[in-house]
Amino acid sequence: MSRTAWLSTGAALALLAVAGCTSVDRAGGDTAGEDALREFYQQEVTWQECGEGFECATYQVPLDYAEPDGERLDIAVRRLPAAAEDAVGSLVVNPGGPGGSGVDYVGAADQIVSEEVRERFDMVGFDPRGVGRSAPVECLDEDGLDDFFGAEVDTEDGDADMTEVTDSGLEELEELNQEFVEACERNSGELMMHLETANVARDMDVLRGVLGDDGLSYLGKSYGTAIGAHYADQFPDRVRALVLDGAVPPETDPLEMSVQQAGGFETALRAFMADCLGEENCPLGEPGDDVDDGVAELADLLADAARDPLDSTLDDGREVNRARAELGVTAAMYQEDLWPRLRTALADAFDGDGTGLLELGDRLYDRRPDGNYENMSAALISVNCSDYASPRDIESYEEASAEAAEESPLFGASFAWGALPCAYWPEEAVAEPAELTGEGADPVLVVGTTRDSATPYEWSEELAARLDSGVLLTRDGDGHTGYQRGNECVDAAVDAYLLETEVVEDGTVC
Repeated sequence: MSRTAWLSTGAALALLAVAGCTSVDRAGGDTAGEDALREFYQQEVTWQECGEGFECATYQVPLDYAEPDGERLDIAVRRLPAAAEDAVGSLVVNPGGPGGSGVDYVGAADQIVSEEVRERFDMVGFDPRGVGRSAPVECLDEDGLDDFFGAEVDTEDGDADMTEVTDSGLEELEELNQEFVEACERNSGELMMHLETANVARDMDVLRGVLGDDGLSYLGKSYGTAIGAHYADQFPDRVRALVLDGAVPPETDPLEMSVQQAGGFETALRAFMADCLGEENCPLGEPGDDVDDGVAELADLLADAARDPLDSTLDDGREVNRARAELGVTAAMYQEDLWPRLRTALADAFDGDGTGLLELGDRLYDRRPDGNYENMSAALISVNCSDYASPRDIESYEEASAEAAEESPLFGASFAWGALPCAYWPEEAVAEPAELTGEGADPVLVVGTTRDSATPYEWSEELAARLDSGVLLTRDGDGHTGYQRGNECVDAAVDAYLLETEVVEDGTVC
């Protein structure tokens, strides 16, 4: 998942010692040096079998790298040993988010990488600090999240169009988002002051040391590219091979990122619409109909859901209003293989049944059938708001919502308002700006997909250009991320890089 497809509802809505390296901390100070951190790199962990050939363990990192003698965090890690005797080493993987569980993700090792890569690497996934099994950050409870994602504020025409928020609606937005941040402060305390991605990269270097690898081999997707970029910048001499697939832009605040991402989702929506209108059973029109007309049909459906919510067979008390219906459509934009499911859900919605859209939305934010959530939403917002300073005045979000609506009339305004929690995030928890260049690192492979919804292609171009050793590999296609998406050219290039550190020519298009 992308780091910024968050709150897109109508509501808003890391040698076994450090090589003398220091890095800028969130408060502007330096992290501790070699001697102070040596014990973390030299720690021994106990691996235990945890099913289906996997081994699980935890390792410790400092909560605050400026105070390594202080509180510690236990980081959960899971690995699948290499099948071949001539193993290369470990390949650490991250699925994105922020908030995605690497421990869960590596469980699909056979799908994440090719068979040859899988055979020659120990596949390793860890839950970043604040995520899943690694000191999870906590904000709203289940009922609170249901209300948050399903909230709709007052708009001019009562259709929950977030380009038309009234003065009372603005007050509702401020209250909703302030309550979210207050819940994080109340339930997570000091942890939320140390969740920035720079710290996750430090944790990943400790993991590299614990695994016994001289250099890091890493596959990061979506937000996982930010972890990799921070790693290359802090530990350039320890880069063996970094694949950054579906890049997020460096040094961009969440509000600006949301506006940019709106364009990516608009591209994906129109690709879905063209595909749907090429099918006999498209609920948005007939074969040969214009894409704009199909988008208009969808907009009317969402507006109607705001005024008269759709029914649901889930019987959990949630109305399928515009906010929740829109989440369902947004969720399907991540993967092309979800488009048939969305077509069915939309056909049902036109008949008054919003169950399919509700289930797609639940998938986006990891809401389980029993009503409980994984902590992805809390982690996603916490990390986004911690990594970059955001505007503090609501007028900036109003302006951004209008700009985003120009990029994406259907989703844009909601995306911009989705960044509003960051306006109330504690300033002392926000990282200092840092230019990520990875100077001195061996080649870093950035993979971009031309019609990626969640991470627009331009972001991959930007990251590859920003990194001194960045090499851009382009996949011409739909869907989020490029490796292991059915493009043999991309897969062969990534495999050669991971296995032999052979990198393609910069600008290669597949």
